[in-house]
Amino acid sequence: MEKLFANDWFLNLIPILVIVVLVWSIARARRQPLWAEAYRRLGRNKVAIGAIVVLALYGTVAVGDSIGWRDSANSDRKTIVDRVFSRTRERTYSAPMAAETNGEAIPYKLTAPGTHLLGTDSVGEDVLFRTLKGCRTACIIGGFTTIIALPLALVLGLIAGYFGKIVDDTVQYVYTVMQSVPDVLLLIAIILVLGRGLPQMCFALGITSWVTLCRLIRGETLKHRDRDYVRAAKALGASPYRIITKHILPNLLPILVISVTLGFSGLVLAEAVLSYLGVGVGPDVGSWGNMIDGARDELSRNPVIWWTITSASLAVFGLVLALNLLGDALRDAIDPRLRSS
Repeated sequence: MEKLFANDWFLNLIPILVIVVLVWSIARARRQPLWAEAYRRLGRNKVAIGAIVVLALYGTVAVGDSIGWRDSANSDRKTIVDRVFSRTRERTYSAPMAAETNGEAIPYKLTAPGTHLLGTDSVGEDVLFRTLKGCRTACIIGGFTTIIALPLALVLGLIAGYFGKIVDDTVQYVYTVMQSVPDVLLLIAIILVLGRGLPQMCFALGITSWVTLCRLIRGETLKHRDRDYVRAAKALGASPYRIITKHILPNLLPILVISVTLGFSGLVLAEAVLSYLGVGVGPDVGSWGNMIDGARDELSRNPVIWWTITSASLAVFGLVLALNLLGDALRDAIDPRLRSS
């Protein structure tokens, strides 16, 4: 796996792919009668619009940090975020909006506004720049993990719910065994075997995060397979593949959309927790979890260095909150029982 992802070109495509898929899905939904009403309901929800704007800002930064080039053959690759937001390093800590450092003494009185809006860390790196670099990592974690987990959950859940019997028993046995092991322990074990790194973490999260969605899809498929339209399709001689893809799967799309949206925030939090425990992405990767992990000792200093952990925590909070608000709004807009309200 290390050789496969030795070049970051594939990982850099993930944020761009996520944005393209979202834009394409929204444009297509507007032309579908099934989704047109849900789209109008969502457009009237001010909270949902605000959440979409926040997510668009995160996505823009992630894409900007994925697009880069070299100025010369011997120079390092710099992304758009590197070129726009990178600042000159200080010697050590500087307070937010401070124009200069004062050795180990961190003044709480703000001096003249400088280039470091959120201050600097122990090595003089701009905290705002490090926070923005975490957007790409969060987008890759959510997007790449979804690419791994969604097909696995979808295929297993559909065949278990539709065919039943020994197929259903086998799938249930597999995810029951998976659920019997605590998620954190299983994640740590997989990462220790594969090694630390961004693609390794995505693979580990994908292997462990499909179970809940699979159970949900299985339960919904069980309900739909006994309904009249499925029985009519069987009577007309439709194959199981056609029934699943043309009749059952379209009815599961609302649940999939909501589950993936809400699950994205859980993946972002999982990355932060694993990086805090020291088994997440590498130290050379921009990550909010790495920032929080590195800020532990800063909280015991006198005076307290609070801006690094505050910046990373607010970045995680903003993304997770926007995703959860959007997920709730999507549920209200898509659920047919709420359309008359």
